[in-house]
Amino acid sequence: MSSARILVVDDEPQILRFLRPSLSAAGYNVITASNGTEALKLTADTAPDAILLDLGLPDIDGKDVIRRIRRWSQVPIIVVSARDREP
Repeated sequence: MSSARILVVDDEPQILRFLRPSLSAAGYNVITASNGTEALKLTADTAPDAILLDLGLPDIDGKDVIRRIRRWSQVPIIVVSARDREP
């Protein structure tokens, strides 16, 4: 039986270095993306079971990534962000 695929989207290498081994140790198959464009492509190509998404990405705002994914997928998305305040 295969483990759940988790797509982690963050442009901070230290966050990816922390989350990848932590999630892998818990039995998840971890896929990573460092920007929104890559996240959209990997979501379409790999059909992850869940996405951990930073809102502050270098190319596309994380909220826009969510809107685009929601046009064609209901994959669970967990926002993991260091933004102070969101309107």
